[in-house]
Amino acid sequence: MKASRKVSHLLANKGDQVWSIGPDETVYDALVLMADKGIGALLVMQGTAIAGIFSERDYARRVALEGKTSRQTPVRDVMTSDVVVVRPDQSIPDCMALMTNRRIRHLPVVDKDRVVGVVSIGDVVKEIIAEQEFTIEQLEKYIGSNR
Repeated sequence: MKASRKVSHLLANKGDQVWSIGPDETVYDALVLMADKGIGALLVMQGTAIAGIFSERDYARRVALEGKTSRQTPVRDVMTSDVVVVRPDQSIPDCMALMTNRRIRHLPVVDKDRVVGVVSIGDVVKEIIAEQEFTIEQLEKYIGSNR
């Protein structure tokens, strides 16, 4: 049976592109970048360090519902500061458990204090489905060969 794949394998297939914004940029700038790239979250970077993460959920709960304006509100005022990260050697099921337990949709991948990618819940689900399909295919071959 195939061992569970690691985050590093997922990034090798998906790519390691990381989209980010500075904490002093406006929420509007963040939303424009997210729409342009077709993504649901941005890392908020202070130099090479993760200062936070800004997601569509942050916008909905901390800007829209609180009556703030996206053109005047800096990202730092509405980002999530407590960022959960994973390492490239962690397993995909570990990511799923973290995302489920912490109710988050994006995990920055950090290797030796350096951001090397971001995985989303969609990436993780896709990988888990691919692993299950592989297992089913192998079981069908095994069962078929024993008839």
